[in-house]
Amino acid sequence: MVTFAVHPAVPAAARAPAPFPSVTVVIPARYGSTRLPGKPLLDIAGRPMIEHVHRRAIGAPGVQRVLVATDDVRIADAVAAFGGEARLTRADHPTGSDRLGEVARRLTSEIIVNVQGDEPLVPSTLIQAVVATLAADPTLAIATVRCPITDAAMLSDPHVVKVVVDTRGDALYFSRAPIPHARDATPPRTALGDRHVGLYAYRRKCLLELAEIPPTPLERLERLEQLRALESGYRIGTIAVDEAPLGVDTPADLERVRHLVATRARE
Repeated sequence: MVTFAVHPAVPAAARAPAPFPSVTVVIPARYGSTRLPGKPLLDIAGRPMIEHVHRRAIGAPGVQRVLVATDDVRIADAVAAFGGEARLTRADHPTGSDRLGEVARRLTSEIIVNVQGDEPLVPSTLIQAVVATLAADPTLAIATVRCPITDAAMLSDPHVVKVVVDTRGDALYFSRAPIPHARDATPPRTALGDRHVGLYAYRRKCLLELAEIPPTPLERLERLEQLRALESGYRIGTIAVDEAPLGVDTPADLERVRHLVATRARE
């Protein structure tokens, strides 16, 4: 079970559902995947993965609508089959937030949440938390999630995105490199750094603006789309969680998720 702790600088009101009249979750879901083709449609306990993600999103307090943004009619058909709502988008978007931006143009919600389509175990309470954090601070453009890194191998893994934050919990930088770097010998630390968890709540205005900005130098260098927001001057607030939800990037991840879902069903 993933638990979260809101950064102390965020008011207690951030623990309550967002006061906005409308919050929409958009789940980007591409069919193409190098390691797991058709990943959103892979079976988990008799349901496609995308349905598990949709159920987590629709169950988040304060969320009124959930859309699946996809470039493939097979995913759109699967979403319709379980009663969800899908939007077909262009296939040439360079990033998930660009795909999100296309959908956001046709929405009126003030807050739009990006929930990854390969996160079938994302807690509904975590979705609620990023929305509430953004709602509590009108100066924030984006809210996202971080968790501690305790494994040196994970810290050096370029597939694990790291984030460093300021005293308020706002993101200073995201990188595939091990940051922060300990220049001198230091006492043993419980956490070696913070891992970024790819769950975002955006103000719609910010999302539309970002979709109009070409990829920025650091974004292109690190291949991290969130750097476009930082390079463009947007504040990104973060909340801390104890651990990241288990996503599905590899066949081994898929088997672990299937095992967890089956185990919970028997409990």
